[in-house]
Amino acid sequence: MNRAGVDAAPEHTPLFSPRLLTRLTAGIALLCALTLTVSVAGRWAGERLALSGHTEDTTPVDILIGEDHLRFPANVIRFDEQRVTGQAERVDLYLLWPEMEGYSNGNRLRFNDVSHPESLIFLQLSQSTMSKDMSGRLAPIYERLFEDAGQAGPAGLTLRRLRDQSGYGNEVFLTAPLNAGSDYAVRCMLPQNDTLSTSADCQRDIHLGEDLSVLYRFSSRLLPQWRAMETAVRAYVEGRLVAGGLKTSRNAFR
Repeated sequence: MNRAGVDAAPEHTPLFSPRLLTRLTAGIALLCALTLTVSVAGRWAGERLALSGHTEDTTPVDILIGEDHLRFPANVIRFDEQRVTGQAERVDLYLLWPEMEGYSNGNRLRFNDVSHPESLIFLQLSQSTMSKDMSGRLAPIYERLFEDAGQAGPAGLTLRRLRDQSGYGNEVFLTAPLNAGSDYAVRCMLPQNDTLSTSADCQRDIHLGEDLSVLYRFSSRLLPQWRAMETAVRAYVEGRLVAGGLKTSRNAFR
């Protein structure tokens, strides 16, 4: 090859063409956008997971159950779909014990700690389907099912075991005089030891308002506080009954 052929070699082209640089820049921008989206979505999902259905919202929610108009802050209503003003068949509540308060960021550990079921009590409010509550059913129904006169239980309660044929399995009743002409009665599935206690060991239902059945559940660890709990539950629900204006409320909820 002659000298002139060597000198005539083509010039070197750029390592990155303008088109490639444009594509790289767009790709980097897209990757940054995706990263930001994942970060925001992850933070949102993390917050939702941490709340686990809880809310700190204390906006009043008006609920009409049967003949009773009730008003609760949203953060005591257990399920999101029930935090809606209007007519309802039932509403489920959860409350810190003994404060009788709803969920907040400051008490989230107590709402989520399953190892301390005595921190919460659960209420279910619905229209009454029976003419008598648990105390009213004690003498005419349950007394015939008890196998003996009972034995001493915590805080003045008497533990009453049921006959095998009663259909209540391993459940027991605990009873005590409540006030003139009325007895306290609660059904429990007592754990073999305290470490196995759950928030649903015991349940009791009472009638309040016009036609309201209030079922409340709690850990057997709280049995020594049964009297204080009975007073607190009654006061809490009665304090949230909206007096008067029922016909107006019905029309507003339709």
